[in-house]
Amino acid sequence: MTHANRENSEGPRHGTGDEPEEPRVVVRDRRKIDPVTGELRQQPVLDEEEPAAGKHAGPSLGESIVDESVEPVSDLEKQLEERTADLQRLQAEYTNYRRRVDRDREQVVNGAKAGVVGDLLPLLDDLERAEQHGDLTGAFKAVADKLVASLQRAGLEPFGAEGEPFDPSVHEAVQHSTSSEVDGPTVTLVMRRGYRFGDRVLRAALVGVTDHEPGEAPPPAAEVEPELDATQSGELPLDENSR
Repeated sequence: MTHANRENSEGPRHGTGDEPEEPRVVVRDRRKIDPVTGELRQQPVLDEEEPAAGKHAGPSLGESIVDESVEPVSDLEKQLEERTADLQRLQAEYTNYRRRVDRDREQVVNGAKAGVVGDLLPLLDDLERAEQHGDLTGAFKAVADKLVASLQRAGLEPFGAEGEPFDPSVHEAVQHSTSSEVDGPTVTLVMRRGYRFGDRVLRAALVGVTDHEPGEAPPPAAEVEPELDATQSGELPLDENSR
């Protein structure tokens, strides 16, 4: 057998540059627990050439970066905004309702108090007349003072006194006169005292009113020439021999 036949019978030899190389097989053990030691392995760092699954290196040329599957405002967010607006509107209506109920309740209570106090006004008139005549003394006066104090604490306020400016909204004039001693309509006589309870006038005061009347103008003062003494007038007094 010649040398050439021997080479053909042995087959192709490795190591020559003309022969193709076999692909390299890389086996990676991705098990998190070491089967030999049973300990948790550290996660291997991925090669930069192989991007991790689920991660994108970046958009390619002409690729949109907006995810069309996600809407700008979802239906759930719209429903949440609507329910929030409804809750705020309901809360505002409830607050207004509470205020209106409290105001109506206060008006009812004040009206009831004013009705009871209004029925006691004739009694207060009798007590005032008894005091003017000197009959309100002793234990009777103590009881009357307690009654008046209790009514005033509840909100009763008397008005109508001599010297007050006349107010047609709270005063009822039954007598009228004029005088130059007042500057305007003034209460000069109180026939019956008036009362108010809070902002409500329970009874107007019966009064006599005196209006301003201009008096006669005083006569003008006579002009009196001042007397000048001799030194100011330039005249010298005469002696007895010169007369």
